[in-house]
Formats: sequence, structure tokens, C-alpha cells
Amino acid sequence: MTTAFDPIELGGKRLPNRIAMAPMTRSRAYGPGATPTELNATYYAQRATAGLIITEGTQPSIIGQGYPDTPGLHTPEQVTAWRQVTDAVHAQGGTIFAQLMHTGRIGHPSLLPNDLIPVAPSAIAAQGQVFTHEGMKDYVTPKALTEHEITQTITDFTEAARNAITAGFDGVELHGANGYLIHQFLAPNTNQRTDDWGGSVTGRIRLGIEIATAVTEAIGAHRTGFRISPGNPLNDITETNPADVEQTYTTLVAALAPLNLAYLHLLEGPDRELTQRLRKNWPGTFVLNPFTHPEPTGPESLTLIEDSTTDLIAFGAQFLANPDLPRRLAAGGPFNTPDKTTFYGGDHHGYTDYPTLDA
Repeated sequence: MTTAFDPIELGGKRLPNRIAMAPMTRSRAYGPGATPTELNATYYAQRATAGLIITEGTQPSIIGQGYPDTPGLHTPEQVTAWRQVTDAVHAQGGTIFAQLMHTGRIGHPSLLPNDLIPVAPSAIAAQGQVFTHEGMKDYVTPKALTEHEITQTITDFTEAARNAITAGFDGVELHGANGYLIHQFLAPNTNQRTDDWGGSVTGRIRLGIEIATAVTEAIGAHRTGFRISPGNPLNDITETNPADVEQTYTTLVAALAPLNLAYLHLLEGPDRELTQRLRKNWPGTFVLNPFTHPEPTGPESLTLIEDSTTDLIAFGAQFLANPDLPRRLAAGGPFNTPDKTTFYGGDHHGYTDYPTLDA
């Protein structure tokens, strides 16, 4: 029987276990020009016993930033700053992928330079508010991307992926989940285009497929992962028609499969049957962030590897609070409790000061 503590091959690398650190926005890229600092390097290096680390969402372009103090991978300064992070993780024997996240309509002009406004497949504002340095602000109506701008977005992702490899990352994860740009193209309430980038399922999945294709051609399929979250209502996404969700994501997964990606990462909703169908249809490595709401993913989810529901389990808040999580899972605990008040922004408190078992 395979367990979470058995090694696995991923993209030509041998991972020591099947426990992944899920991508989590922490809003602490305090270096000049949205760059990570030594504090970020310490944070990731502390968690290098994960089989795979997937970083916080990292914008592939200026217009892709939707939150304060999130890092980018689109300038030489950002590439240089990320190198201290990847070097620190590799020095501890870890493997680290950069998650490339374009937030699309989720953001605010006050977070962007030169009077830019957020972009999206269609000019439809999200309901809700976003945190900025000036406090909470309503989402604005985004600019609908032109076909030329869509092509530029694909180029932005591709160049950011190349930058990630230059910065020492072992690969990248393309964020097609959680109501951000690629997900906005997938969902019918945010994508009301009538051209080849919308309308039918084929049109709505096109951006994700073309980004994945371009990135694999640039850095290799073995260095490219893709994240999805079918039916996830986060950031005012409406995917409530089960038949449409099924068709959209089975078609997307079928179109991604020939690319031979390093992995497919599923942020699961309450529909375990859909998870099992997507798992069955995916020919490669499957990473699952299981549905455990309202509790964080815990040790009980390790059985999902034993029964072959997934190849790797991604832990979010538990990894945030327990830098030595694989060891704690093997020992059955105890586990530190995540401090939600320090999730976003701040200093080392609630970031690099969670104790290990040894401490």
C-alpha cells in the first residue's frame, strides 16, 4: 500500500514524500518592486521537508497584481530576489514550484501604476471588496481584454515561467482556480464573450489551454503544473450548473492531458464524485487539496493517498502553522494552531515563528 511518506517521481525529480505545501497568499513581498526578501526565504526554507512546495500566487505582469505586497516574476529585480528563496529551499533539500497567478478583475486601480485598471474576459465587476493600502475598496468594473491583449497575457505567463526557471525554481504552477483570470475565462458568469475566447466550453477553456501549451513549450511539460477548482464560488464565480461544470472541467482536463504536465492540482469542492472522475481521466500525477471545510486539511486526509484517490495531498493552513508538517503527520501530531490574524501582511509573527517539534 502506498502511503503519504513514500517517495514519488515528479517532473524528473524524486520527492521524499507525497505531502505538498499548497499555495497561500501571505502579502509580505516587502522588497523594492514587489520582491521577496530574506524573511520570505526563511519562511519557505523552514518548510522544505514538504515533498513539494508551491509558492504563494506570483503575478506574471504588472496588471496581474490584485493584492498589496504580493511578489512578481516579471522584472530582473524580482528574478534576482527570488533566487535567495530557491537557493534557501534547495539548500534544505526541498523542491519548489512558483505559482503564476494573474488576478484579473480581482484587484483595484490603487494597487496598479499609471492609471491602469484590472482586466477580465468581460467588463463585469465582481461583487465585494478588496483590501488595499488605503483600506477596503469596492471592486471596479474591469476592462475587457482585446484579442491582442489576450495574446500578450499568454506571452506574459510564458516569460514569467522562463523567469521562474532563471530564478532557480523547479517549475511553475498555472493558477486556473479561485476566481482569478484563467478561472474567469472558464466561468460563464464572468466570461460573456461571443468571440473564440468565450461562448462555448471550447471557447472558455481556450485561454487556459493556450497558456499551458506556451509555457510547456518554453520550459518543458515536466516543469509545468495546472490548478483548478471546479464549482468554487470564491471571488464571485458562479458555477452552479452541475452539467456545465462537468462538461467544462472534463473537457479542460482532456485538453490538458496530451501536454504531459508535471501534475494537475485540484482544489476540491464538496463533489467527491467529480474529483474521482477527473482523477480517472488524468493520466499523470494528481495533487489534491481535499474539501474539509470548515476545518483545515488534517491527518485524516492521508488515507486519500492510500486508497489512490490522489498521488499527493496539498496542505494549506496546517503547513502555514507547522513548518515541520510531514514529521508531525508521521507522529500523529501535535499540531500548532494557525493564527488567522497574521495570515496576510505583517512581520515574522505568525510567519516564521511557529515552533517545530524540536523547539
